[in-house]
Amino acid sequence: MTDTSHPNAPPKLNPEQLQLRASPRRAVRFRRGIIVAIAAVGSGTIFGVTMMALQGPALRLKQQAEELYSTDRKPTAEGLESLPKDYSGSKPKAPVLGPPLPGDLGRPILEHQRQLGIAPGQDVSAEAQRLAQQAIEARESQVLFRIETRLQQTEAFGNGQGGRSPFETASPQPDTEGQRASVAPAEGDQNNQQRKLDFIDQRNTGGIYNPHALQTPASPYQIMAGSVIAASLITGINSDLPGLVVAQITENVHDSVTGSILLIPQGSRLIGTYDSVVAFGQRRALLVWQRIVMPDGSSTEIDNLPVTDAAGYAGLEDKVDFHTWQLIKGVAVATLLGVGTELSFGENESDLVKAIRESTQQNVSQAGQRITEKNLNVQPTITVRPGWPLRVIVHKDLVLRPYTG
Repeated sequence: MTDTSHPNAPPKLNPEQLQLRASPRRAVRFRRGIIVAIAAVGSGTIFGVTMMALQGPALRLKQQAEELYSTDRKPTAEGLESLPKDYSGSKPKAPVLGPPLPGDLGRPILEHQRQLGIAPGQDVSAEAQRLAQQAIEARESQVLFRIETRLQQTEAFGNGQGGRSPFETASPQPDTEGQRASVAPAEGDQNNQQRKLDFIDQRNTGGIYNPHALQTPASPYQIMAGSVIAASLITGINSDLPGLVVAQITENVHDSVTGSILLIPQGSRLIGTYDSVVAFGQRRALLVWQRIVMPDGSSTEIDNLPVTDAAGYAGLEDKVDFHTWQLIKGVAVATLLGVGTELSFGENESDLVKAIRESTQQNVSQAGQRITEKNLNVQPTITVRPGWPLRVIVHKDLVLRPYTG
């Protein structure tokens, strides 16, 4: 056998060492320490610049204060040059004496002139003396009348001073209703309770005896005062605007005497109105009913029957929006406007720039106050959803007829 391999042939390479493409370029990398150092230096620079910008011009100390005017020579005022150097140069002036007074009456006359504020020796006419005397009498006169509150009069009665006030003889007292009407607007009703009482039309006749005699029922078909009618809302209530409200009676209503005669069937409608004026902090809506409509088409008017909830509390309470977020936004806007006007351009600003800044500050401050006042004057919004259960309180006897359907 003969060896066919060529003795000068190159050795075979390892297949794993063969590369089909060139190696990519080596990526340039930065050291982590250098990056951290650069970031730290940049952050420190930004922080330092920010602190320098926030410092006011009053906090910067000047090495050498520049004098605006010369302090070596102080000029003397013109009025001081004519004055004497010491007390020896001043000559006391003799007091000016008035005309001689007659005999023993000189002392009383002089005292009277001093009370009137007239200097001795002054030539004063009779008219001036009369006016001075009237001024002294008006200043020393007593009060012609006094205004006392109801609380002070009550305390006077409680101290055992009798049935009359000590001020009653000094001046005539107005009637009770007039005094009450004049005091109420001055003190102010914080919760508008007087308006709500007028809304329900309550009357107080006064007196200790009931002027009405015993009444017999006008008809056997009547619903007596004090009866409670169950119902639920058909329309919702939103106190932003005034409007009407409709409810539906959910239970049959019978006569109050026997309880066997059907007078108002289930499904009858109640038509009324609600009070849209809401006081600050109020959570309940005030409603009154003015008409009842039967399913057969008959109807009757009622005199503002008040509404209560299922527990008997006056009014209805569901959702209340006090507009707190709107108030917070108004206060925030007013604060930002006030802060913006307080910024200045340093001590070197001109008079024109200073005047413009002060004028802008005043106008913006007034605008911010108006915004806050407007937001404070927004009344809360009371919302009652449809289907809310309620009760109707009968305060006057309702004369009806039996419902036959």
